[in-house]
Amino acid sequence: MCFTSYAQDIILSEQAKISVLTIAPGTSLNDAFGHNAFRIQDPSINLDKTYDYGRFDFEAPNFYLNFAKGKLNYALGQSNFYDFLRFYIYQNRTVEEQVLNLSQSEKQQLYDFLINNYKPENRNYLYDFFFDNCATKIKDVVNHTLNNQIHFETPDTFENASFRALIQNNLNRNSWGSLGIDIALGSVIDKTAPAEDHMFLPKNIYSFFNKATLKTTNQALVKQSSVLYKQKDTTKSSAFFTSPLFILGIVSLLIIFVTYKDYRNQSQSKWLDIALFAITGIIGVLLLLLWFATNHTGTHQNYNLLWAFALNLVVIGQLYKTKVSAWFIRYIKLLVILLCLLTLHWIIGVQVFAIGLIPLMMALFIRYIYLVYHYTH
Repeated sequence: MCFTSYAQDIILSEQAKISVLTIAPGTSLNDAFGHNAFRIQDPSINLDKTYDYGRFDFEAPNFYLNFAKGKLNYALGQSNFYDFLRFYIYQNRTVEEQVLNLSQSEKQQLYDFLINNYKPENRNYLYDFFFDNCATKIKDVVNHTLNNQIHFETPDTFENASFRALIQNNLNRNSWGSLGIDIALGSVIDKTAPAEDHMFLPKNIYSFFNKATLKTTNQALVKQSSVLYKQKDTTKSSAFFTSPLFILGIVSLLIIFVTYKDYRNQSQSKWLDIALFAITGIIGVLLLLLWFATNHTGTHQNYNLLWAFALNLVVIGQLYKTKVSAWFIRYIKLLVILLCLLTLHWIIGVQVFAIGLIPLMMALFIRYIYLVYHYTH
């Protein structure tokens, strides 16, 4: 609070520099996409601070509920630069700096904006993974300072991609984080992302800023680039035996094995069917809630509902009966058709699904076919 009131009176000198920091991805899922921050440096007044829009409070009331509902507040944070840098050196994450080509008045305006934005009543904002995050805030603040006079050209390495592809390029596709993202997010993120929307990823802030120019003067937005810390090579351990493809593959083989035994014995392992209908039904209900009961924009039109069919919860009672109703047999045939539709959606590109689900979808298909056979013979 004391620093805030004091900083509002600070006039930056000609030696002042304002730069954008880009931090490489870390090892955990919440670090997997990197980070961005502003650095305000003025040696004449011993000023060297960072401001970043990536702060959140785990202790905030209803944190996890708000996160699930898409109503999570993030905040602008402030740090001493060397504390900030040491933290990412400790995490062994590359830190790159781009000094912005700003006039003296523009430096002052950007700094004043951050000081005002850091006030307790202003610092919070409603987080959106694609359109309002720690990276997009960097672009928005610089654009505001320069009166939207930045011309962003596509970088030399630019390739058109969907939002999902941009996310998954930062992840191991055969990981639980990747699986969760592919199940929770719908087909809306499988559309091609406009070029400037690629800047929801911190690394793309760096590449787009490097090519950006000022419309008024045609000068480069970035005056100078440097690497403040280069990540040291580390040995990445292979975790295939705990990966979704392996674990779900084992589960799928178990389903197929039980189905084969049931076929040989002309019987039904009801415990398996009750478990499958309950699990797929519960997941389906959660996906419907993410679609219709939250503010998340990326969870809409989710065709994972074709295998995670919410109505499976409602019809579980039929599995307890010695003789099922005729409509239930038609219902299981519908489940088979839905799995075929899911495959079609994947082939024609409506939605991309998690590769870890492939063995499970095959096992469900085989099990449903067997149930139709069992109930009709």
